[in-house]
Amino acid sequence: MFYFFAMKYFKLLFLLFLSQLAFSQSKIEGNFIAYKNQKIILQGFNGFDAYKIDSTYADITGKFEISYSKEDVGMGFLESEDGKSFVVVLSGNNMALKGNDFVDVEAIEILKGEENKLFDQYASEHPRREQTMSAWVYLRKIYKQDPLFVSKATPANAIETEIERIKIEDQKFLDGLNSKSYISYYLPIRKLVSSVGTVAQYRTEEIPATIAAFRDLDYTDSRLYKSGLLQDVIDAHFWLIENSGRSLNSVYIEMNKSIDILIENLIEDEAKLNEVGNHLFKLLEKRSLFKSSEYLALKLLNKSSCVLESNFENQLESYRAMKIGNTAPDFVFMGDVSAPGYNQMKPHKLSDIEADYTLLVFGASWCPHCPQELAQIKQLYSKWKSQSVEVVFVSLDTDQQIFKSFSTVFPFISICDYKKWESDVVKNYHVFATPTYFLLDYKRNIVLKPSTAEQMDAWVDWYLVKGNNKKD
Repeated sequence: MFYFFAMKYFKLLFLLFLSQLAFSQSKIEGNFIAYKNQKIILQGFNGFDAYKIDSTYADITGKFEISYSKEDVGMGFLESEDGKSFVVVLSGNNMALKGNDFVDVEAIEILKGEENKLFDQYASEHPRREQTMSAWVYLRKIYKQDPLFVSKATPANAIETEIERIKIEDQKFLDGLNSKSYISYYLPIRKLVSSVGTVAQYRTEEIPATIAAFRDLDYTDSRLYKSGLLQDVIDAHFWLIENSGRSLNSVYIEMNKSIDILIENLIEDEAKLNEVGNHLFKLLEKRSLFKSSEYLALKLLNKSSCVLESNFENQLESYRAMKIGNTAPDFVFMGDVSAPGYNQMKPHKLSDIEADYTLLVFGASWCPHCPQELAQIKQLYSKWKSQSVEVVFVSLDTDQQIFKSFSTVFPFISICDYKKWESDVVKNYHVFATPTYFLLDYKRNIVLKPSTAEQMDAWVDWYLVKGNNKKD
């Protein structure tokens, strides 16, 4: 008897669990004739990445039903087998939509889902308001500066009135959203990101306020990481500073100020700090904004309360240990060494090289960009050599035959110990990517960390060919 009641009680609990699980799931119903019998995937966002939430197959009429949970609330997108997608708000409520396919957005009808209807409305109306306002701003500039129109007060006042009306109308829409809805958080941030290009080109007076808005964002807010906008927010923030019409020194000052604010905002959340810091570091490096990438690296490394992931920390450490002005470590040429033109005076270590400058190039045959860079260095080598610049290629290859075949055509020194990232010289120079360059003077002081052979050649032309002193 006890067994009977225990099993009945267990079955009741299990059914209750299933009902709660079903209740916590929200559904998206779709009807797209172009996708009959095709697989449909629902993707969500987590920081900089998208992830699969659920998948299903449409029936022979193109109907499908797909689910998501409350943990997925944010922005997402439906994706067809052929890679076409349609953005949806995962609001936590059920949604229904129909259309032909995901590309023909104008023909898609939102049948159910209030937040998606409002999102669709704003996505249609806001760009038209922005385009119209930009036209009015252009006319305002003419009526303020062109002598033919500057005295026309009536149309000038009308322009100001219309610009203000458009702004108020757009803000009224946002203010009318339910403050508990996801789009009440998402749409103002999307508006901020989408405004950057127009602000930089046509509404430059808004640049300070726009940068301030980026700085005021809470980068620890989980809603931002579910928005799909995290990368756009960071990229747009620093792009606007770079393209704000300031001098380069002023750009670095403003970028470093934004870096300080970001770090202070994220310092208590190690996972997000690593995620955002890593992306920003790579962005600044890619944009050749080295003063700010160095500032970011040193700022993070010097934060005692900051715990960084080991790989990211190694990248940043290269700036502290190998920053310009530091003395680079000497090292013995281990493994195979090719030194064309040296004959009997073949160098055995870095300090044996008698040149005013030495360019160290860390690369490999398997590196996508290294062969092209090294081919360019080969063409420029005789010119550099005439200016007392030696080149040492430190290969991260692991196969002797491949290294010798790859490097035999180079007229400069090439070395390889076949240990790849475990090589002592690679570790001592904190190399984490290829190609990596260090230009050293005759004292082994780091003079320059060029990003390309072209940049190195520009330095040679400016500082050596044009007659600047080679030695202190």
